[in-house]
Amino acid sequence: MKVTRIAYSRGLNAGKYAQLDEQARRLGRVRAMVWARYGSPVRDGVKDRTIRDQWMQDGTAETFGVLANAWKETVRDAVADIAAHREAGKVKVRKAVHRRYKDESKRKKAYADLKYGRWQDDSFLARQMRRHVRHGVSRTANQIVVRSDQYNVWRMADGNVWIDIPGLGRRQKIAIPLNTTVAPTGTLRLILRGGRLEVHYAIDAPDLRETRPCGAAKVGVDKGYTEVLADSDGDHHGTELGVLLREESDSLKTKNARRAKIRSVAEKARKAGDHAKADRIQASNLGTIKRNRRRSRFESRVRTVTFTAVHAVIDKAAHLVAEDLTRSFVSRKKLGKNTNRRLAAWTKGVTAEALNSVSERRGSTLTLVNAAYTSQVVPCCRILGKRHGDRLHCTRSGCGVVWQADHAGAINVLERDGDPDISLHTPHTRVKQIIQGRADRHRTRLPVQDSSTPCGERTIRSEQQCSTNRKQADRSSSGWLRCRR
Repeated sequence: MKVTRIAYSRGLNAGKYAQLDEQARRLGRVRAMVWARYGSPVRDGVKDRTIRDQWMQDGTAETFGVLANAWKETVRDAVADIAAHREAGKVKVRKAVHRRYKDESKRKKAYADLKYGRWQDDSFLARQMRRHVRHGVSRTANQIVVRSDQYNVWRMADGNVWIDIPGLGRRQKIAIPLNTTVAPTGTLRLILRGGRLEVHYAIDAPDLRETRPCGAAKVGVDKGYTEVLADSDGDHHGTELGVLLREESDSLKTKNARRAKIRSVAEKARKAGDHAKADRIQASNLGTIKRNRRRSRFESRVRTVTFTAVHAVIDKAAHLVAEDLTRSFVSRKKLGKNTNRRLAAWTKGVTAEALNSVSERRGSTLTLVNAAYTSQVVPCCRILGKRHGDRLHCTRSGCGVVWQADHAGAINVLERDGDPDISLHTPHTRVKQIIQGRADRHRTRLPVQDSSTPCGERTIRSEQQCSTNRKQADRSSSGWLRCRR
């Protein structure tokens, strides 16, 4: 398995950084040109070698102002990014195909046309590709891709590693000190951020699975907001996530409001003709270096919390059942600005990445299921409950169990695995119909409680049902779960 390692420059002087920045800026124009000309879905299947040969033939390559190996690697990297962007859109197209065609032979044909680039001949696939695969653009101008045979590595007396990479001209090398004693290998991706150089490279990690084996149980998990995951055993993992998101959101709100006032002063000064004052404010008060560093630290903390939580779940799970976090559900309730800012969509991506990566490295099986209504169905009676915040109330007469919503969602996610009626791509409207239909059939099989039933007999039946629901709810670790008559 491949994992990415990052090394940082150590004491890189301003002159070298300026040379690297100029080279990255020129390569950024090459990357933007690739996206502009070949980022459309109709250019599906164009290879990077075809682009390179064409640009060398028509003289376009002579306008780049960088060495041939540098812009060729940039073209290859940009084409790979376009392909990844296109494949991400095709995932949604495959889901649309699954919903449209009930005949398995038609589905297979559509999948094959989509895979081998014949989708333009099918009107439905063409519409879906135009809808889900937009023409992308690239504004990246701070990266340099260096092939493995284009740089040298050596170690100084103190043990720290240096590398030298090609500059803008022939036989020009830029020596870069790194803050590591481990030499990078393979293709390097150099990223310039805030006066510092990051060296990204991939290494093999074959022993990661053996160092930390997985557990032996089958566990369902549900993604929360105040915590990373809640499992079907009632345990909550990564409970500090909510505090991190709230503190960062409130800090951004305050800082952005102050920056807006300062920016207003600079704009007024520029309109009044005082460009010197406006430039001073822009340089001293409206920079992004510190803000980007703070954001990077925050994202690193969130990733640490998320991966730690997933590791804790895998410690007891040989088979992990999770919701499909790639799907988005639009809430009917209009949320406020603060809530929307805290419910950052990128944390779902981090959680999905952690589930895939950790389960693969530690040998645990990961199964994704349809998450529709998993946090709204009460596990005790299998009906749609009534939710108030993180509490989920059972609305069946005679039950009244109150569940912790994330715990109930994890139990429902676990039971959703292998459901014959609800597949991964079943629309949420159909899922609701299935849930309500099952509840209605279960309700009709219950004894009819008419006026001829003695009051004491009804009371005993109610006590028995309540006792059963209480035993199911006691699996949760939350202390406020209760059963009401």
